[in-house]
Amino acid sequence: MKRRSLVSMLAAAPFLPTAAALAQTAPAAASWSPDRPIRFVVGFAPGGSTDTAGRVIAEAITGSLGQPIVVENRTGAAGNIGSEFVARSAPDGYTYIVASLGTHATNQFLYSDLSFHVVRDFAPVSLALLSGCILVVHPSVPFRSVSDLIAYAKANPGKLNLGTSGPGGSQHFAAALFEQQAGVSFTHVPYRGGAPAMADLVAGRLDVIFSPVVEAIQHVKGGQLRALGVTRQERAPSLPDIPTVGETVPGYVFNSWLGIFAPARTPAPIIARMSAEIAAAMRSPAVRERVEQLGYQPVGSTPEEFAAFQLAELEKVRELVRVSGASVN
Repeated sequence: MKRRSLVSMLAAAPFLPTAAALAQTAPAAASWSPDRPIRFVVGFAPGGSTDTAGRVIAEAITGSLGQPIVVENRTGAAGNIGSEFVARSAPDGYTYIVASLGTHATNQFLYSDLSFHVVRDFAPVSLALLSGCILVVHPSVPFRSVSDLIAYAKANPGKLNLGTSGPGGSQHFAAALFEQQAGVSFTHVPYRGGAPAMADLVAGRLDVIFSPVVEAIQHVKGGQLRALGVTRQERAPSLPDIPTVGETVPGYVFNSWLGIFAPARTPAPIIARMSAEIAAAMRSPAVRERVEQLGYQPVGSTPEEFAAFQLAELEKVRELVRVSGASVN
């Protein structure tokens, strides 16, 4: 695949539903009311970006649903353990998966032995958040900008240790795209999740990470890490002084996403109610401000929009996995 086509594929404008679509509420949405606690399953460890986002969404809709939402971490296999649990759960409206680009697009192509399918075994509820990464380094490294990093990496190929949340994850793809466009190479150190990789970066055992903003922002503000750039097309509201990577590497953009799925065959009135609640929460000024400060872009889509978005992401990721050489072996 030519470099230009790969760049175009990843830099394509992210899905954003229209204001009219967000304002629509399915007539069936009010016909289901939960009568016991709801479970949001996260396939990664507490403290990571997916876990944090899941807790923000859960808190945002708990009041309007009238029932608590419990976040349950079922970790392992790049999120597949949590996904499989939800795919096999009763489609009764009380169990959902907090999904990501990795769990509900990439993993379908990385793992040949999945016991579930990310489309057939799930019912889309809402695309909740779009996210980028932030390029962060340990303060001990001898560079302070993206251009400095590129110059150092070119002079010292493979010397910098790059941590990621695992092969084929958004951190891996963001870094691989950077390596391709900037003409540099890192030594890839995969972890089982973003949180342990971040811990090692803060401790100085790694040099660089393309981290979800939510996992790095407090370390940046506290001086434990140095931020060089964000992978979004525009600067992050929470870090307005940090340039985009694209300001140094023209055309570089990488976005990921987070959304909510239910088990397949969950009744439409339940899906409609949950989707409407998430969309309403994402329009709330207080929630929008909170998620933007964490580095996310709030969305809140209809189930139909999320289904179409996921299918498009699957096509994009299928080729990206092939081109990047991502493998779980």
